[in-house]
Amino acid sequence: MSKFTDYTEKCRRISNFFYNTGLEKARRRDLTGACQCLKRSLQFDKYNTDARNLLGLIYYEIGETAEALVQWVISSNLQQDHNRATYYLHEVQGKPGRLEDESVHIRRYNQALMQAQNDNPDLAILQLQRVVDHKPNYIKAHMLLALLYLEKADYAKAGKSLYQVLQIDKNHPKASWYMSVVKKNTGRADIERRRLKNAFSHHQMEDDDIILPPSYKENTGWQMVLHIIAGLAIGAAAIFFLVMPSREAQLHEEHNQELNRVLEQVNQKSMEIDRIEAQAAAAAGERDDAADRLQGMIRENEGILAQYQTLVRILQAYKNEDFPAAVDWYTGLDASLIEDEAMSGVIAGIQADMEERGWQVLADAGKQAEAAGDHTLALTHFQNSLKIRGDNPQVMLDMALVYKAMEDEEKANEIFGQIILNYPDTEQAAQARTERGY
Repeated sequence: MSKFTDYTEKCRRISNFFYNTGLEKARRRDLTGACQCLKRSLQFDKYNTDARNLLGLIYYEIGETAEALVQWVISSNLQQDHNRATYYLHEVQGKPGRLEDESVHIRRYNQALMQAQNDNPDLAILQLQRVVDHKPNYIKAHMLLALLYLEKADYAKAGKSLYQVLQIDKNHPKASWYMSVVKKNTGRADIERRRLKNAFSHHQMEDDDIILPPSYKENTGWQMVLHIIAGLAIGAAAIFFLVMPSREAQLHEEHNQELNRVLEQVNQKSMEIDRIEAQAAAAAGERDDAADRLQGMIRENEGILAQYQTLVRILQAYKNEDFPAAVDWYTGLDASLIEDEAMSGVIAGIQADMEERGWQVLADAGKQAEAAGDHTLALTHFQNSLKIRGDNPQVMLDMALVYKAMEDEEKANEIFGQIILNYPDTEQAAQARTERGY
């Protein structure tokens, strides 16, 4: 037992270490690094609600509201008292139309993604601009918008979208890589390189910096004239025999060197263009693969998000002591899509309560609808009641009588037959025989 306690304590300490590291990274707006640390923290201790709440806040900050809700729902069920997750859920769900707006933004993003895949980049850009206008921190939308601008070679607009991403998440790896491509194509990379070089370069001595000797020897007038004439003669001879040939050779050499430099630059630019084209092709391939994976994840996440939202509404109805509302929301819950182990106990408790009491609420609602003459609504309530508790001959009989009132004799007799076959010694079976004319 002591070894298990030591192991648990060690896992808790490691989890806290990763949480503290993630918190520090989040303060520096390294959100990608913070997410990685917080996920590692939860691997060692899934009950670390501080790490889970912070992970939800980061997801919310980058526009992933669905992922944030998932983390906060799990956290609020692991620790029901004195948990900030309850406040976060109330803030998101308490604002009228907030979740509906999020669903609209997700649908627009999905439409833009499909339009981009179907070679409609202009329509996709329009959709994404509407998304980022209403949801400026949605990193996925900014990244897809930047990719579309890169494909159109509009590097200025791509840079603006990537700048927004790096303002939210300073170390976003893909945004940083795409920004390097933008800088190379706009000349910003060379400007930054020159600025860095000049910042660390040393001052070079110029001609004006040379210190001349403080004194010189004076000559008489005739000596000066002779010296000038001799100097002119010697200078002319030196220019003709020494300077001119060497200068001509120097000019040829400089011309050849300049030509070589130009050819080398052209070659380097050609290689750079080839490399950028190869990188762009690789990026396009990665984008297509990511888009396919993302499309599948989005479809899956939309269904999962809807189930988590339904579960939250059920729990809220329980909290408000509005059991009929909880039953109504329960009829739309697909518990098979919620695979988180932390929620299994909560769902099992709800299912047990619905099997004990919820079916009766729906059965009574069906009878009220039938009394009001709404056969369709009555059938819906009876069918939902049987989904919760199928072993119920009275509800089956009530549903068969509705079908008979709707003059659907075939369906009514089918249900009467099931009652007679499966519940032969009950009052419902006797009434079913009477209805069928036995």
